[in-house]
Order: sequence, then structure tokens, then C-alpha cells
Amino acid sequence: MLTAALDVLLPSPCTGCGAPGGPLCPGCRTVLDALRPHPAGPLPAPPGLPPLHACAGYRDPVRRLLIAHKERGALSLAGPLGEVLARSVRAALAGAGAGPGGPPLLLVPMPSARRAVRARGQDATRRLARGAARALRRQGLPCRVAPVLRPARRVADQSGLGAAARRANLHGALTVPRLTADQLTGRRLVLVDDLVTTGASLAEAARALRAAGAEPLAAATVAATAAPAGLPRAVHRRGPLGGPQPA
Repeated sequence: MLTAALDVLLPSPCTGCGAPGGPLCPGCRTVLDALRPHPAGPLPAPPGLPPLHACAGYRDPVRRLLIAHKERGALSLAGPLGEVLARSVRAALAGAGAGPGGPPLLLVPMPSARRAVRARGQDATRRLARGAARALRRQGLPCRVAPVLRPARRVADQSGLGAAARRANLHGALTVPRLTADQLTGRRLVLVDDLVTTGASLAEAARALRAAGAEPLAAATVAATAAPAGLPRAVHRRGPLGGPQPA
């Protein structure tokens, strides 16, 4: 209640562009609503990476919104960003030849490091996956989140590593506990994350699922750093008076 009252008296700026009306101003909401999914696999794709779709390049305002949700606890963005992720999931399913019918759909989120969850007070990727699952259920597609991936060992910091080094660093880093592997039998699995860079993390997640006897159909993210043609890059930024202006 106190937070709501403060938002009325002292409205926060939009986390996407800095304009009044945060955490998501009408201009940035319009940007998110206009995003459409495209194939977005990095080139070269790491071995074992499932077919991947994303809705945006990693540019503002999407970049700032993802950072605010993940690093700054802007939890209210999980719904709007989850809707974007849901579009990527639907496109990923269609790209894999899977229609709306068939076995139950499970979204498998990439696991966050325990220290990151402790520092942030929440698992941002799992929350984003739940937002996507809610959006898909509203659209009539039965879906739930299956957070079955677990760290198998510690990995070195990925910052500054190239694609090959990332793959080597992550190989064998994830596992699916035997007790939870049964949840995956007879289900359609889509790996989900907020952002794909080299694809090494998603490829390792796919390897762990296959080792547990489950084959992921596809992968889906909100954004991709190496955006191919068709993915929006920069589509909206703050104008001189705080409002949106074309990029």
C-alpha cells in the first residue's frame, strides 16, 4: 500500500526510456506489443542448440527493461516481458512443427546461480517463464513451468569469453536430478531464457535434458545479442521532453 501511494505521489521514471510513467511507460509498452518473433540462432550455432526464436535484438528499450527486471527487482515487468517471451515460444513450437494440440507443454527456464538468486532475492528467469506460461494459458495453450535444471558444478565467470571458451566452460555444468526427470516424460519441452548471446548456455541445458532422456523441441528468448535480419534493434528512445521519439 505504501509503495502504491508513493508511486502516485512520486512517480518513478520508465525503466525502458526514462520518461514519466514507470516502470513501463505507454511508449515502451507499445514497443513490446509490436515485437514479433524470428529465428535467432547465433552463427555459428553451438552443437546441440535447439531451434531458437527471439523477438528483439539486445537494444534499448528492451535491453534496459531486461536489466531492470533481472538486476534491479522490477518484478512488475515479468508480465509484459513474459508476453513477449510467450510469442517466441509459440513461434519456436511452430518452427519445430508442433501445433497448439498435443502433449502438455513445459517451459524449462535456465537456472540462475544460487548466489545471484540470494543477491537479487528472486529468480528472475523463473519469474519471466511464469509470466510467459500465464500468457500462453490465457491464449488457450495449456502450459506450466518446469524448473528441473540444476547446477552440477561451479563454472568460471563467462565475461570476456569467446564462443568456444564458453562452450568448454559450460560443458557438464547442468544436470536434471533423477527424481525430477520423470516429470518430463511425454511432455513437449521448450527451453526459455531472457537473452541469448553465444547459445552455449542453452546448448548445455539441452544436453542435460537429453542426458535425462528428454528431447527439447526448441528454445525461446526475449532478445538476442547477435540479432539476424528481421529482429528489431533500437526502436524507441527518450525524446527531449521525456517522451518517446523514433529511433
